[in-house]
Amino acid sequence: MLLEISTTHTPASDLGYLLHKHPGRVQTFAMAFGEAHVFYPEVSEARCVAALLIDVDPVGLVRGRGGERTLDQYVNDRPYAASSMLAVAIAQVFGTALAGNCKTRPELATTPIPLSARIASLPCRGGEELLRKLFEPLGYSVVATRHALDASVPEWGASSTFTVTLAGTKTLSDLLSHLYVLIPVLDNDKHYWVGDDEVAKLLRHGEGWLAGHPERELIATRYLKHRRNLANEAIKQLREQDGEGPQAIEADSPDDPREEAAERTLSLHQQRHGTVLSVLQAKGAKRVIDLGCGEGKLVRELLQHRTFEKVVGMDVSHRTLEIAADRLRLEQLPPTVRQRVDIIHGSLMYRDQRLAGFDAAVLCEVIEHMDEGRLAAMERVVFEFAKPGVVIVTTPNSEYNVMWETLAAGAMRHRDHRFEWTRQQFRMWAASVCSRFGYSVELRDVGENAVTADGREVGSPTQMGVFVRG
Repeated sequence: MLLEISTTHTPASDLGYLLHKHPGRVQTFAMAFGEAHVFYPEVSEARCVAALLIDVDPVGLVRGRGGERTLDQYVNDRPYAASSMLAVAIAQVFGTALAGNCKTRPELATTPIPLSARIASLPCRGGEELLRKLFEPLGYSVVATRHALDASVPEWGASSTFTVTLAGTKTLSDLLSHLYVLIPVLDNDKHYWVGDDEVAKLLRHGEGWLAGHPERELIATRYLKHRRNLANEAIKQLREQDGEGPQAIEADSPDDPREEAAERTLSLHQQRHGTVLSVLQAKGAKRVIDLGCGEGKLVRELLQHRTFEKVVGMDVSHRTLEIAADRLRLEQLPPTVRQRVDIIHGSLMYRDQRLAGFDAAVLCEVIEHMDEGRLAAMERVVFEFAKPGVVIVTTPNSEYNVMWETLAAGAMRHRDHRFEWTRQQFRMWAASVCSRFGYSVELRDVGENAVTADGREVGSPTQMGVFVRG
């Protein structure tokens, strides 16, 4: 399994600095599936070639495993054909270059230079057409030579394996990211179990190019080994990155949340966040906590505005907070930005000293996920003990549900909603909170007010309460 990366950038020997691998010696790295060797077949001021050779031990991959042994575990193309093993080796051996870091040549790491990648044996399950569909939109010229299944038996025809050369003017980080994601996609397989964390990997390494790629859905599906729930989540986030409203689906689909389906045409997600942002700015809030922050989308948006000196996201789900931290790239943020943001684990059912001292708290589509009987505990935690100057609460308006034909009568927008209130119910709840905790409230609509075919006004899809203390 061989990957060669070359450049004609002058001086070409700078490739060694970018890869953090000295051209003057061979380096070997232990992998879970064998060994990876880095060496330089050619080094000059005019042209430099770095090679990554993966020596796969196919017997070692199955040694010690139980179950019935099959011949294909020992006789296969894994030692020779590029696969997810090569992608893993790229991440481990060239990890610093993949991240776009280079202390000795920092300006070069961010500068597009002429680069070429040659993969000696690349499975293209989809043929040359798919190979071109994946790499040409990214600006590469593609040269592909297809191999015979067996050169000594021509009647067997061609294999699905190619020798491929990609050439383009790219940063080295971009080239490695493209290879990291697309090699397993072309192979249409992975040598390891694909779990939830693979979605975050795909989005991280696809940042800046995958959301706008014409084959992004195929890429996500294959990269995630056709695990439908993971692919759907990745595709949804890619659409959001590309500025699209989510794709229309059946509101009662067993595979997708009803609320998301109903809101796709309206882009309520963006409207809610935009309204929350405008309220926070109008109230002069500088320290904001997002209670029930989920995957950190609102936190990320608020962080883009320097008027917010401190932004904290809190959620009860550890897994969701891991995704939020990955989305925010907490470990990679510059120190001046990192000190402005925190992600914390916590529950709205218990008094928490960490929630005190904020100018504003946001509960954006949170309360409807609680049992109504537990709202009283949340109210005390937020309004009595934390008592921020401003509390913004948004929740669905159940009267609006009749506007969506895909929602069955009486159905809720999301399978996890415990209740959905009418406008009057929300008004009564808000008034009760104000009388008990010393707040006043302004009720607002998010989204357009609607009228049914028989002339009945049903209000807006989302209702908001802006609570102000004192």
